[in-house]
Amino acid sequence: MRFLSRPEELILLAVWHLKDNAYCVPIRAYLNKFTGKTWSFGSIYDPLDRLEKKGLLESHLSGPTRTRGGRSKRMFRLSPAGRLELCEIKALQECMWNEVTDLVPERQEA
Repeated sequence: MRFLSRPEELILLAVWHLKDNAYCVPIRAYLNKFTGKTWSFGSIYDPLDRLEKKGLLESHLSGPTRTRGGRSKRMFRLSPAGRLELCEIKALQECMWNEVTDLVPERQEA
């Protein structure tokens, strides 16, 4: 198992959830929605490139689209290694969190 950064893990999960619609714009919107943070396009593109170089993602260019002025989209999908990586990350996290039962946030004094 490789250790991924949290953004890389979240991007893999976004690609998994978006299925055939996984390209930068919907990935960014998905992450903005679920993290409550605003992700820049650079914070999406750089990890996408790293994940593809690591063999966890595969990409291809879509056909030209009218809404993009005839430009293609770079579409992503999980590779078999990417699917395995997500399964291993999930199992590790479940194992690590399994016995944590008494964790509660400390209250901040005003």
